[in-house]
Amino acid sequence: MIFIAGMISASLMGMTHLITANGAPASKLCFGTMQFGGKADIVASQSMYEDCRTAGINFFDTAYVYTGGQSETMLGRFVQSERDDVIVATKAAYDKPATKSNVLQSFEESRERMKIDTVDLMYLHRFDPDTSLSESLESLAELREDGLIRYIGISNFAAWQVMKAAQAARGLGTTIDVLQPMYNLVKRQAEVEILPACADQGIAVVPYSPLGGGLLTGKYAREDASGRLAEDARYNARYDVAWMHEAAAALPAIAAQNGTDAATLAVAWVAKNPHIAAPIISARSSEQLAPSLAALDFEMGDALYDQLTALSQAPSPATDRLEEV
Repeated sequence: MIFIAGMISASLMGMTHLITANGAPASKLCFGTMQFGGKADIVASQSMYEDCRTAGINFFDTAYVYTGGQSETMLGRFVQSERDDVIVATKAAYDKPATKSNVLQSFEESRERMKIDTVDLMYLHRFDPDTSLSESLESLAELREDGLIRYIGISNFAAWQVMKAAQAARGLGTTIDVLQPMYNLVKRQAEVEILPACADQGIAVVPYSPLGGGLLTGKYAREDASGRLAEDARYNARYDVAWMHEAAAALPAIAAQNGTDAATLAVAWVAKNPHIAAPIISARSSEQLAPSLAALDFEMGDALYDQLTALSQAPSPATDRLEEV
């Protein structure tokens, strides 16, 4: 068996199970800090970080490109006093080619922003068709060998790209540990090939957008609703489908029947899937975050899961196209 940074190869031991440097398992939810330094100022960001820690979340996600580096800077500031108790994930090569030099430069700048020695989980932010995957992954394999990262991840990869990455990683004597795809009640394309591919390769799935850009909170049933779907043309186009809005409109009533919130149901539905390691939740404020955090303690039975699933349309291979954030 191959030992790398204290971990046994995922391909030999089944799906990767993320742990902190102190050995605690990753929380059932991950918090995404995309809003830190953007829609959330330093006070709101720290409040949400503290809310997450109080709730038991020890897994935090950022990226080199988020809010011009403020997301990484703020997250690094918050984790300083408990660095070994949390998992910090960041990403490289979204707005630049995933060449070895670019990935290494991005890593060093991210590490400097966060004032940390080791990045727990380092992702390639997207698939780069113009750069050899072996070259891209060689940079991460070397960082791992040097103890500067603990896990290797890929984000926004289609199933065939996942398999290609897994093969390239094996050729470098390492593994792909985590995939970050889009997945929620009304965007289920990952079920067709991505989730089975990751299960086959022992890759943990940490999906983003469990609330569908806010659609699954039910707030867009109001004409005066604000948020991504109203403000971002890409998100509006992504969810501009009648049945998706009908599914979202049904959630608040079902949530009320179960004594909870529509957002709680949406997050808990994603977490219920046995292929999912930890959905990534996010928010602009503590108030907005609370319903997603409540999914940590919400027990979703099989009957409720099936009821929610019936609101959606099962994906088919013809609709299995890649979308990115």
